[in-house]
Amino acid sequence: MKKIALKLLVLTSMAVLSQCVVSAQDAVEAGRFHVEHPTLLNLGFEWTIQGDANRNATVTVQFREVGQTAWRDGLPLVRIGGENVYRRRENLDYTVPDGFAGSILNLGADTQYECRFEMKDPDGVTGQGNKTVQVKTRKEPQPYVGGRVLHVYPPDYFGPRQEPSFTGILQAYYGAGLGDWSVVWERRAKPGDTILVHSGLYRPERLNYVDPMMTPFDGSMSLTLKGTAAKPITIKSAGDGEAIFDGAGNHRLFDVMASQHHIFDGLTFRNTDVAIFAGQKEVTGAVALTVKNCRFEQVGFGVWTEYAGSSDFYIADNLFLGRDDRFRLIGWGGRQRAPDYPSWAEPPYGSHLLTSYYAVKVYGPGHVIAHNSIAYFHDAIAISTYGTPETDPDRRASAIDIYNNDMHMLNDDFVETDGGVHNIRVFNNRGVNAARGGYSAQPMFGGPAYFVRNILYHVPSGTAFKFSAKAAGLFVYHNTIISENNIGDPAANMHFRNNLYLGRDVPGRGVLRLANATDAYSSDYNGYRPNHGVTNQFAILGPKRGQRLYEPTESDWKSFSALTALSQQTGQESHSVMIDYDIFESLRKPDPTNEFAVYHAMDLNFKLKLNSPAVDSGVAIPTVNDTYSGRGPDLGALEIGQATPHYGPRWLTWQPFYR
Repeated sequence: MKKIALKLLVLTSMAVLSQCVVSAQDAVEAGRFHVEHPTLLNLGFEWTIQGDANRNATVTVQFREVGQTAWRDGLPLVRIGGENVYRRRENLDYTVPDGFAGSILNLGADTQYECRFEMKDPDGVTGQGNKTVQVKTRKEPQPYVGGRVLHVYPPDYFGPRQEPSFTGILQAYYGAGLGDWSVVWERRAKPGDTILVHSGLYRPERLNYVDPMMTPFDGSMSLTLKGTAAKPITIKSAGDGEAIFDGAGNHRLFDVMASQHHIFDGLTFRNTDVAIFAGQKEVTGAVALTVKNCRFEQVGFGVWTEYAGSSDFYIADNLFLGRDDRFRLIGWGGRQRAPDYPSWAEPPYGSHLLTSYYAVKVYGPGHVIAHNSIAYFHDAIAISTYGTPETDPDRRASAIDIYNNDMHMLNDDFVETDGGVHNIRVFNNRGVNAARGGYSAQPMFGGPAYFVRNILYHVPSGTAFKFSAKAAGLFVYHNTIISENNIGDPAANMHFRNNLYLGRDVPGRGVLRLANATDAYSSDYNGYRPNHGVTNQFAILGPKRGQRLYEPTESDWKSFSALTALSQQTGQESHSVMIDYDIFESLRKPDPTNEFAVYHAMDLNFKLKLNSPAVDSGVAIPTVNDTYSGRGPDLGALEIGQATPHYGPRWLTWQPFYR
């Protein structure tokens, strides 16, 4: 009997111990709390954890302006971790670490906020589960008032000058001389200096040994000095006419990758492969670069950094015009001639597949890319695909805002967030004509990435959101998509709310195809206009609870001809509605038979018609649609009764993309 009793005691103890181990794994332990680089309008946060094996921990968010008494609810932080992000052919294989991440959206610039976070778990919380921090949003960088003013004139200017005066940028910036003396920098600009560039043409004569612009053999102007946040070095138009920097066909016009706190304002850059090169991966990169109110034309690349340590760029209110085809939408898979394409319109720059690459491409934290107009590039705006993220949270693509940009005629995508890690915010953008995809995450390394109130029109591929390479952490709210939502590569932690998807009557293609990689997914409160003549309009891949399904077969998909059947059998889209083009005041679908067609935003009206099925049919989302009126938020990007966003540069009063 003693042996039996002892055996029962041992078994009982083992069961209790096993239960304790399970409970310990299910309980959450709070780890490092990280405040990301603030932007002008948003704040981002990351919180590492251990435990929470059953993934039922949550983090609530509240915030208020410092000095105010009432707290506002923010979006809860997103539970991330365990998602496998990979693309085998590039040997990419990354598992997202356990934690929470998220943003407080739509804040005021240059404002101090108090933010509090509470971690909860029915299984218990260890460590410090409550955090309160004060964080200030950034303000737009401005020249220092009170610094020296240096006047720059072009080499062919012989009129009266304001002093101190210089010929060309490098003479004012370094005191550089001619020939070999161009690298003798004995009289450098100082933090707080403003270099005023007077009107005229600044074109390096790079093969001239004594180039009056003081440039070296390659014709590239390298700027390496360090301003400060309080005293940036500013290079801006003097306001007496257009100041044009013409690369004369060289590779890099300005190389600023060793610089800090520089402002370019009101200048024109043209005829170069790369207008402003700002960082090379694993070498070095610019910090706090500002480029605003500038014009880029006939360039292969506008502003470009691949460096993980590049941070806090402000690229805003610029016009970027690339060298690609202006008359037809082609794509990068092969150059074709439309039957009605006139021979006289053959562009003078030849028929290369890639004549212009990106307008803006960045890596690193805290960048703002806003209010730019972009056309005739391969892609408009991108985060560097980069690969496995750096472990240092201040050396990876997080806390990046891309908003109010106007994009037209891209051979690939409008916006690529393809190397993003946490808190990527893509909102209030308008894209018309993209050959391959609209808004891309290829991949996203955990997220969240927020795609909010964007407009898309005419993407012949039907890939409105190009989520691939097993992206993770994607939140898609209030977008107006004149295209199908075709996501065939499974993505994890993917959620859709309050969107409009209007099919273009493409033969054989449904309006919705969603491939989910894990059991964390949802889609509801959307509006759908199906493609006529297609039986299977809706297809979904939805793993069961606890399942990780990354390589599905065709038999794993569930297809439906009606939205009601989809809702009944999957639990998704239970509040979604069927719509048609008559929900708009005046909008027609693109011609599904003409992939080469070019449409212009000024001819398109995306405003909703009163009393249409899309009005008041959405769900409230904190900090996303707090200002809606009526019974609920409207579906899509534009809320009735609210001002239409200003897309593109705020100084631009004419339409740049209309022939």
